[in-house]
Order: sequence, then structure tokens, then C-alpha cells
Amino acid sequence: MQHFKTLSSYLDYLGLPRPEHPMLSVFNSKGSGYLPCPRESSPPITNDCYSISFKKYVEGDLNYGRTKYDFTNGALICIAPRQVLQWDDSVVFEQKGFSINVHEDFLKGTELAQQLKKYGFFSYSVNEALHLSPKEEKQIESIVENIDIEYQNNQDEFSKDIIISQLSTLLKYANRFYERQFLNRKELSNNLLEQFNKQLDVYFNSGQLPEKGIPSIENIADKLSVSQRYLSDTLKKETGKTSTEHLQLYLIDEAKNILLNPNKTISEVAYDLGFEYPPYFSRLFKKKEGISPTEYREKYKLN
Repeated sequence: MQHFKTLSSYLDYLGLPRPEHPMLSVFNSKGSGYLPCPRESSPPITNDCYSISFKKYVEGDLNYGRTKYDFTNGALICIAPRQVLQWDDSVVFEQKGFSINVHEDFLKGTELAQQLKKYGFFSYSVNEALHLSPKEEKQIESIVENIDIEYQNNQDEFSKDIIISQLSTLLKYANRFYERQFLNRKELSNNLLEQFNKQLDVYFNSGQLPEKGIPSIENIADKLSVSQRYLSDTLKKETGKTSTEHLQLYLIDEAKNILLNPNKTISEVAYDLGFEYPPYFSRLFKKKEGISPTEYREKYKLN
């Protein structure tokens, strides 16, 4: 897989104009009326840049990681360094919007570099991009216009600080809009939890636990066609518990049923549930229930 360490080499590959700054590029249709067209297709590639784009795709397949883009118009797309990108020649672009590419070294030593770690949307699958309302579009566009003006100016000692400040503001607004999107997705969130539990039911009933162990959150997320981070964030927002906590609660609930079988030892119960080490099962059970598996069995054993 081809990897581009510099912004210039990445833009050259795309067939886009060289950047005004070696570690920053801004393409904005506001001034020119259109965005430059990238190359028609690409096999999987990676680079060392953050990308923040607002583009509209009419049709075709554009892959980010292992998922395909949601082609709903008006999507703000945030891509982190070293994420896999791929698209084919069926993609049709509407050349409106903006695209900002920032090499990760441009942000080193700044407060924004730390802030980026808090923004989960950079690790989301692209089919979970942020869909902006017309009012939100205008707010984002005004910030991008300020970045573009500073980008086009002659660089001086204040340029980097000003641009980073504007980027920070843009991402804070994006974070606000993502929070809004989560709040507006209550039905989707509930459905996601239902599907999450259904996947656990299927796996647990398949008899694979003793042999293959507890399923990973990544594996469950793949089954649901969402990213691991998005799954956890959505469940946390709606239920107050992460995907890992929901998995643990499911395990404990199953354990309670098995513990009431007096013919199984505590270790056998742990192995049946996919735990490689029985002491870990006992610690988790006590943490969640306040009593040990043995104490639970004694308290609720059948008379």
C-alpha cells in the first residue's frame, strides 16, 4: 500500500495544486467557484495528514477504512493520519465546498494536537460523517473563509498561531454539531443497542465462547457496519454506558444463570463464558455485583 509522508507528495499524487505551505493546504470553492478535481480513482493509500472536508458526492464508491461513504449531500468529513482511503472511477464529485489538509507535524507542540485526541469523529467510519444543516454550513464556511484568507496571505510569525486558532474553532463547532447529531438520533441509538445485544445473543448461542473466547467490540462493530468508536460513543450518549460496559453486563447476566447450576465449578462457569482466566471473571463479577460468584450462588441457590 502506498503511503505519503509529505503533504506535497500526497497532493501531487491526487493531481492537485502544490500547497502554499509545505504542511497545510486549503481548497475553497467560495473564492474560485469550484474545487480542483482529484484523480479519478485510487487503490488503497494512506498519508500523514488530517483532512477536514465539506464535499458533495453524487454517486460512486468512496471507501474509508472498510466502509463506504454515505452519499448524503452536505457531509463534513474528518479523516485522521494513516487511515486507508480508496475510490474508483465511478465517483462523481460536485465541485462545491472546501478541503483542508494539515500535516500532523504542523500541529506538534500545540494545544490543538491534544484537543484532536478528544474528537472521536476523526476515528469514525466515514459513513458516519456529520450532516450539516444550512445554518451550520454557513457557520463552518465563515471559519474556513478566515483560514483561507490567512493561508493566502504572506506568511509571517503570526500566521501559524492564527490558522491553528481558526482550526481549533472549526473543530469545536464540528464537535458541537456532532453532539447535536447524537441527540437527534435517539431512535437510531436504541436500535443500535438492540442490534448490539442481538449480535451477542447470536454469538453466545452459537457455542463458540469456550473455544473462541469473548467477542471483541471491534468484531461486534464490524457486524453492525459501524466503527468501534462510534458504537461506544452512541451507546454512551444514549444509555450512559460504553459498548464494553454493555458487553460486561451481558456476561454477568449470563453468569447468573449458569451459577445457579450447582454441578459447575466457578472456573467452569468462567470458561463457559469465554474467560481465559477464572480469577478475572470473579473480579469482574464482584466489581459489578458487589459479591463474589460463590457468594451469589449461596445467596440465590435453589432450595
